Amino acid sequence: MKYDLEERPLQFAKDIRTFVTMLPRTIASEQDVRQLMGASGSVGADSIEANESLNKKDFVMRIKISRKEAKESRYWLQLLDTGEKDSVGKACDALI
Repeated sequence: MKYDLEERPLQFAKDIRTFVTMLPRTIASEQDVRQLMGASGSVGADSIEANESLNKKDFVMRIKISRKEAKESRYWLQLLDTGEKDSVGKACDALI
C-alpha cells in the first residue's frame, strides 16, 4: 500500500493557512496562530524528510516527529478562540 506522505500534509498546511484568515484577531489568537502554522507546516516538512530517509530506523524516527507535529497542530486548533461564527467552529472541527 502506498501512502502519500507529501501531498496530504501539504494540503493540511494550506487548509490551515486558509482557515486562520477566518479567525477573529486577538492578541491570544495571533500567538496561537503562529504556533499552529509552524506545527502544521512541520508535519509536511518532516514527512518529506521521512521519504528521503537513509534507512528504516531514520524513516521511523522522522515519521514519529511528523506525528508529533500533527498532534501539536491539533492542540493549537483546540485552543483557538474561533469567535461567535458557527462556520468557523465547524471548519476548526473539520481540521481537527
